[in-house]
Amino acid sequence: QLQLVESGGGLVQPGGSLRLSCAASGFTLDYYVIGWFRQAPGKEREGVSCISSSGDGTDYADSVKGRFTISRDNAKNTAYLQMNSLKPEDTAVYYCAVEPPGWWEATGRAVCRMNVAGFGSWGQGTQVTVSS
Repeated sequence: QLQLVESGGGLVQPGGSLRLSCAASGFTLDYYVIGWFRQAPGKEREGVSCISSSGDGTDYADSVKGRFTISRDNAKNTAYLQMNSLKPEDTAVYYCAVEPPGWWEATGRAVCRMNVAGFGSWGQGTQVTVSS
């Protein structure tokens, strides 16, 4: 059974940092693009960051560029999202998900895109609250 489990969320003051983890079980992450998404109350789920299967390609939402860093450790079957300089508007439930080989594999390049519809095997999410 494919399963992703997020952890690392919590309450942090503005300007603080958190590191989210996304652990996979039942399959290996090696051949998947990994994405981080978030959903705030009353808002649609949005893409935060993604990382190519090789780890060489990444992308970020404009709102988090320069503050968040995505990474993956295939040996540990885990992905991470390092979040620095957190702002109240970063408050949301954060989810990780995977995108199987498809359009990106055909390019032969280390690419990814934060297209919610292309991702699956969603985790249960972890709450991040940024507040003083």
